[in-house]
Amino acid sequence: MHIGPYKLTNNLIVAPMAGVTDRPFRMLCRSMGAGMAVSEMVASNSLLYGSEKTKRRANHDGEIGPISVQIVGADAKMLALAAKYNVDRGAQIIDINMGCPAKKICNVMAGSALLQNEPLVAQLLEAVVSAVDVPVTLKIRTGWDKLNRNALRIAKIAETSGIQALAIHGRTRACAYTGDAEYDTIAAVKASVQIPIIANGDIDTPEKAKLVLEHTGADAVMIGRAAQGRPWLFREIEHFLKTGKRLPPPQITDIHGVLLGHMQELYHFYGEHNGLRVARKHISWYTKGLAGSAQFRHHMNQLESTSGQLAAVDNFFSAQAQLGTTLQYIEELTA
Repeated sequence: MHIGPYKLTNNLIVAPMAGVTDRPFRMLCRSMGAGMAVSEMVASNSLLYGSEKTKRRANHDGEIGPISVQIVGADAKMLALAAKYNVDRGAQIIDINMGCPAKKICNVMAGSALLQNEPLVAQLLEAVVSAVDVPVTLKIRTGWDKLNRNALRIAKIAETSGIQALAIHGRTRACAYTGDAEYDTIAAVKASVQIPIIANGDIDTPEKAKLVLEHTGADAVMIGRAAQGRPWLFREIEHFLKTGKRLPPPQITDIHGVLLGHMQELYHFYGEHNGLRVARKHISWYTKGLAGSAQFRHHMNQLESTSGQLAAVDNFFSAQAQLGTTLQYIEELTA
């Protein structure tokens, strides 16, 4: 899998997720087998450049390349400036968000709302491609709603505009995250263009990744929500694609160790006050389905110190070890 001059180590990509794919999460997923991780979206509004949040999102210290940064907006000049801003700060690939279904993004005619205006799509893509000397990629949905699917036309516009890879979430904006992903649409797009196509949506097991790659003919798969609390999913998929066999699931002690390392990285990256709060959702994802996890999460979300949070996690996993908990629950959750 190539994007411009960059050859990825495999064809497994971490999807950009607002509030999730920060530097600690990206680096963790890369260490666990992902070939590339795309940053959470950065607004193109130049007024945000001085904010601490934007500075954090542009921080790629220690990351393994290629470093892909996603930008979002609906103004060609601002998008071009945002692309330059991020390239100057280490971005090696610029990804444009035309797939986000969130109301606050669509209400300002950005994200997937742009799919309703194909001439503007072309204008935005051409502006960004001409503004930077790094590969530019695009993420879209299959259309605005089921009556207005235009992924094939958008793909042609992207290819003509110089986009070097296209990721498609197999749902319309109106579908949000409900219903089944439209792999037939992704397959049709793959057959219609020459640029690499990345399939996204509902890929939550090694078997599903193989099925999607075979059904769509896509060059890669992009995984988002399924990796929340399961960053080892990437190595499981990579192993399955190579061997046709499943890796043994991680043991409780393995999950405990991964979570503790992740928490420490969050504290370091955000500072203890904010890191504590960001860690809460990750702890919830890691512990989902384990015995007593609902009660544990309720207690953990009341804690206001990192030492208390770490101690609570240690106690919870010690109890799991004593119970002899296994990860059979994952099979149930993804069945």
